[in-house]
Amino acid sequence: MTDFLVPPKLEEGDRVAIVRSGNGPARTEFPEVYKLGLQRLKDVFGLEPVEYPTCDMSSEELTKHPEKRSQDIMDAFRDDAVSGVIAATGGAGEQMRVLKHLDPDVLQDNPTRFYGYSDNTNLELFLWNHGIVSFYGPCVMSELGMQGEMHDYTIKYCKKAFFENRIGEVRPADRFTDETLEWGEPENLDKKREMEDNPGWQWHNATGETVTGRTWGGCFEILTSQFQADTYLPEPDELEDTVLVLETSEEVPEHYWMDWLLLALGERGILERFAAIIVGRPKTRHHKDVPPEEREAYRQEQMETIKQRVDEYTPGTPVVFNFDFGHADPIIPIPIGGEVEIDTDAKSIRFT
Repeated sequence: MTDFLVPPKLEEGDRVAIVRSGNGPARTEFPEVYKLGLQRLKDVFGLEPVEYPTCDMSSEELTKHPEKRSQDIMDAFRDDAVSGVIAATGGAGEQMRVLKHLDPDVLQDNPTRFYGYSDNTNLELFLWNHGIVSFYGPCVMSELGMQGEMHDYTIKYCKKAFFENRIGEVRPADRFTDETLEWGEPENLDKKREMEDNPGWQWHNATGETVTGRTWGGCFEILTSQFQADTYLPEPDELEDTVLVLETSEEVPEHYWMDWLLLALGERGILERFAAIIVGRPKTRHHKDVPPEEREAYRQEQMETIKQRVDEYTPGTPVVFNFDFGHADPIIPIPIGGEVEIDTDAKSIRFT
């Protein structure tokens, strides 16, 4: 079994590397949102961003040169003047191409806190394989560069992910949003997203036990690609008694895609290995208006899809739905590879 390390925490005033580990748009495409994200790193968190060469590259260049993205990652990890690494954004689902250019020895010899999500699931699972805990968020272009203002909830838990050794006990946010505002419209920098009341987390198979395990997972679409490639996955035995964390992206995938993945994991005997599952609140719209009733119907159908496959292949496994992480806001930066304690009696979750 892999020994895991939580890299050293950050301190106010520390320098943090900004890298474009994914090929998503950032400074070269939407400079105002990117600039706002860096400014918030300074003003809200007291951190000093250091931009690495990929920040000057277009999305097209990044797609053509995965080796340059891997070089930025390794250079940032081994830079003694840098205490953390933050992804500018995610990407188009092709970050797996970066992994073959990474030298695991560089990452293991220089453990550094990495923050990012979505396509960055690829890098975080690679770090998991080598015993390095990373954090599922934030990114510069989304949470840090959020138009209007950052959510206090996101700030609270990002500070824990930056400056503390553990996230500790977490609570649901009072309100949430999955609205997307166009990055290319300057007036959106001062516009707040539509918020909805949060009914809280929803529990399935909560029979009173307390489950502990190490987290593994991330973005559903990337996990699907990882299982298809079957190149960077841990051995099935290494997933025994881990906690699967799972959330869907702004692509708003049809529920049958989720069903097919869980069916395959069930048939491979992998789904039954997880001690519990934490499912992020799904994003239900992206650059389009969707009525509230349709949004809620999407959430409910995804939930029922997951419940049915869990009950078929691993009955009794606790599942927590609508957890505050991933592509909807606000977020908790889940430590990927960190330990989590899920008390199904008290309905509480604690990252230890």
